[in-house]
Amino acid sequence: MPELLIPEAARTLMSEVPSWELKRDKIERVIGFDGFLQAIDFVNRLASLAEEQNHHPEIDIRWNKVRLVLSTHSVGGLTDRDFTLARKIDELVPASAGH
Repeated sequence: MPELLIPEAARTLMSEVPSWELKRDKIERVIGFDGFLQAIDFVNRLASLAEEQNHHPEIDIRWNKVRLVLSTHSVGGLTDRDFTLARKIDELVPASAGH
């Protein structure tokens, strides 16, 4: 089972994922796309990545915006797994996507 990060460690790891926001025991990112189909295409690619990692974000799709929230529910907060997945998600985001 992954270990829960202490708040100071989580704040330090935030420098590795500057597009994400720390929200207590979660990290969150909102990504804007040109339209609905581009947002859905991104989520489909993200779904494959999440399955490979066996770690799944909360996903909220609103037309051309995708909101992602990461937290390790089994330990009730942030772990290294959340930051690893956040970095991998950042690599999937197309350069044309907005924040």
